Amino acid sequence: MATLIGCSGWSYDDWVETFYPSIIGSRKSEWLGYYAKYFPTVEINSTFYQFPTDDMVNAWVEKGSKIGKFEFSVKMPETVTHKLILENSADNAAAAEAARFEAKCVEPLYKADLLGSILIQLSPYFTFDGESSIGKLRAIFEAVGHDKYSYVTEFRHRSWLNDTGTDLKSDILDLLREFKVANVMVDGPDFPITRSLTSNTAYVRFHGRNYDLWFKKDKDKDDERINRYDFLYSDEQLDLWKPKIQELMENADHVRIYFNNHGRAKAVKNAIYMMDSLGIPHEPLPKQASLGDFA
Repeated sequence: MATLIGCSGWSYDDWVETFYPSIIGSRKSEWLGYYAKYFPTVEINSTFYQFPTDDMVNAWVEKGSKIGKFEFSVKMPETVTHKLILENSADNAAAAEAARFEAKCVEPLYKADLLGSILIQLSPYFTFDGESSIGKLRAIFEAVGHDKYSYVTEFRHRSWLNDTGTDLKSDILDLLREFKVANVMVDGPDFPITRSLTSNTAYVRFHGRNYDLWFKKDKDKDDERINRYDFLYSDEQLDLWKPKIQELMENADHVRIYFNNHGRAKAVKNAIYMMDSLGIPHEPLPKQASLGDFA
C-alpha cells in the first residue's frame, strides 16, 4: 500500500521565491528536480490543453528517470473529455483519441516505471442521460488498457449523482467497478465529495474553495487572489479529511492525493501539512528568507 501526495503541476512562475529559491528562478529545467526533493508524485495538467509531443514525453521520461522513485499522473486531453465525447457520433472518436493518448503518452511513462494514474476529468457539460452517456464512457474504457493502467474519472455535473446527492448513481458505480476505474473524490466548489471506492486506487483532488471566483468570470479589482485556484486551506479544513483518507489508506492499494490550489504555491504548503498530518515522511521545506510564514 502506498500513499503519495503531490501537486497538480510544478511549472508555475509565481512559485519562484515562494517555493523555488530565486537562485533557480530563471532555470525552469531545474524546477522538477527541486520539486521532487519534497514530493514523490505530480499531476500533469498540460496534457489536457495540448496533446503531448514525443519530445515532451521523452523529456518527462528523461527527467523522471534521473530523479529516481517518482511518478507522473497525466490528464486526458480535452479533445476527448470536453469535445469528442459531447458529439453524437457513431464512430467512437473519443475512444479512439483516448487510445492514441495512451499509446503516445501513457505507455512510455509506464515502460519507464514513471506512471501514476490517468485522469479522465469529464466536462461539466457532459451530463447523465441514461444509456447514451453510459455507452460513451464504456466505449472509452473498452478502448484503453484499464486492466494494465490506473484510470480514474472525475465527474463534474450533478446529474451523475444519486437522489441524495451524496454519491454517484449506482449504475455508474457499477460501470467503474466493472472496468476497475477509480471514482475521483474532489474538494472544490462545483461538486460534492463522493464516497465510494471503485478500484484498488483512491484518487483525491483539492481544487480550493473560491466559490465566488469559480462561478464568475471577473473578480473585483481590489481582489488580491490571482485566480480561482489561489486558495489556502486552513489546517482545520484539511483535518476534516484525515479520517476519510485514513479509511482509503486501509482499503486501497494506492492512494494518490493532489493539491490543485496552485496559486502562489499554496498547494505546496497544504500538501506538506497533509503529509505531516498523516505521518508521511518527507524532506523538510527550507527556511528561506523569502518564504516568511509560508514554511
